[in-house]
Amino acid sequence: MSTPSSPFTFDNVKRVSTTERIVENLVALIGQRSLQPGDKLPPERELCEIIGVSRPVLREALKALQVMNIIRIQQGAGAYVRSLEPQNIVEHLDIVFHLDISLYHDLYEARRVLEGSLARMAAARITQEELAALAENIRKAEEHTCDLEDFYQLDLDLHGIVLKAAGNRVMPVFMQSINKLVLLMRKRSNAKPHIRLNTIADHRMIYEALAARDAEAAGKAMEQHIANVEKAFLADAEDA
Repeated sequence: MSTPSSPFTFDNVKRVSTTERIVENLVALIGQRSLQPGDKLPPERELCEIIGVSRPVLREALKALQVMNIIRIQQGAGAYVRSLEPQNIVEHLDIVFHLDISLYHDLYEARRVLEGSLARMAAARITQEELAALAENIRKAEEHTCDLEDFYQLDLDLHGIVLKAAGNRVMPVFMQSINKLVLLMRKRSNAKPHIRLNTIADHRMIYEALAARDAEAAGKAMEQHIANVEKAFLADAEDA
């Protein structure tokens, strides 16, 4: 029996057996712009046939998409795509990634601008105690390269020390917003051991520039570090 014709294209939808993979494939479909805000998804029966899953499994995936505000389910009428504005779904960064990969580039660009400026400010204001804290942080990171969670926290702490050392009372407000968006990105970019080693090397360059009170070198070292992290993250995303 042939599948009913539909204006929606599912050529790139893989046959999957888990809710997570179904969600990813449905979002990939939206990301291809086959579905636009206000469009209705195909009926459950048709989706089940095309994706190759049972209705209970499909419904779990649809519920997940509803929680993420990607779709709205109207009782008795079907499922419809909601607004795809990134700010409505930023808490689900994997979804944003499928919808618009350039958004991640924008986030890293924002990090380079903000954290580069913070490093430049910190070079003139950092205390000996804060420099010592940075050195200790790097030492601990070298000891925890095999422990992803510890390394992740140390990474956050180092950037927090630089933020505090910058001595600007407004910048933390901006960084708080940015950090909420990049939590997942940090975890993924630090996921591989060789990337963690590169991060330590970058952090050491930042520390040395700050210790030398060289504002321009500190800013450039931070900006290069963010660029390196972006490259690692995008490479990992392509391999996923």
